[in-house]
Amino acid sequence: MGTRQIGFTIADAPPPRLDKALSRDVPESAALSRTRLARLIAEGAVRVDGIVVTDAKARVAAGAEVTITVEAAEESHIGAEAIPLEVVHEDADLIVVNKPAGMVVHPAPGTPHGTLVNALLHHCGADLSGVGGVRRPGIVHRIDKDTSGLLVVAKSDAAHHGLAAQFEAHSAERRYLALCHGVPEASDPRLRGVRGASFEPGNVLRLTTQLARHKTDRQKQAVVFHGGRHAVTRARVRERFGRPPALALLECWLETGRTHQIRVHMAHAGHGLVGDPVYGGRRKPAERALGPAATEAVRAFSRQALHAAVLGFDHPVSGQALRFEAPPPADFAVLLDTLRSAAADDTDRTTA
Repeated sequence: MGTRQIGFTIADAPPPRLDKALSRDVPESAALSRTRLARLIAEGAVRVDGIVVTDAKARVAAGAEVTITVEAAEESHIGAEAIPLEVVHEDADLIVVNKPAGMVVHPAPGTPHGTLVNALLHHCGADLSGVGGVRRPGIVHRIDKDTSGLLVVAKSDAAHHGLAAQFEAHSAERRYLALCHGVPEASDPRLRGVRGASFEPGNVLRLTTQLARHKTDRQKQAVVFHGGRHAVTRARVRERFGRPPALALLECWLETGRTHQIRVHMAHAGHGLVGDPVYGGRRKPAERALGPAATEAVRAFSRQALHAAVLGFDHPVSGQALRFEAPPPADFAVLLDTLRSAAADDTDRTTA
């Protein structure tokens, strides 16, 4: 197995811990995260002035010469599987895919096979240079199993490091299409009383809360206002369906990226997503508002009506600004077409 050595000098006024000092001063081109550096220290791969140091809390002086020995990436224990992928963009450092609804991103005890990672291991093969010391795709963000849409995945440590920094800084653009019950607008006095809800210019709903695991159902997230993790979602109505309006197509964008964030926030606002089996409740549209065909189509939609439609970020190696768009998949598109057709028929009857 090959190795590479990274050498550098500790700059002035180093942090009090070795791992923090290395994280600050290691060359950016090495693409070593603090977590990876801590693991390398523990493995005896770090020498300071020629002496192996295995304590991440050890002190290091300015001017100390550091050498880090990094082994070539190991093969992943996750199996490669020949699963078709819709590749939107690919280069030596990263790949952007349009994930179908029903596909889990990463293997877990309940879903060890058939995931996006399994598919990427087969698709990328030897092009994966290794992330975190293992030849595997670098997942920097996820979308739920039954949410469709765009994901960027790193193929190298350098790309993983750069993409992770953008997602942590919330500088990546992520926009979703969501079909919700009701119409969240500033004219609705009820929304003014929802804690954490406010409106910005342009009739943009802003939801600002904390999110944490549900107290009794560990598979769910819940809105909290003490503890948890800060979460901000914005949503704007793009289309209204029904007479009176019973559903709305939203454009949602994330300031933060928490588990189930859009689904939880819209349910908190009283506008749960159509088809959402976890947060959507049992709310059903009134047939008198939509008509029989559209009502049946909505009731038959068996997953959350949520699609990651836009993804934008700076390329972590070249610095080029990249932005990708993906239309809704067939099931979502058919549902929207049915709703639009019903609205057109209703207009024809009204004007006849």
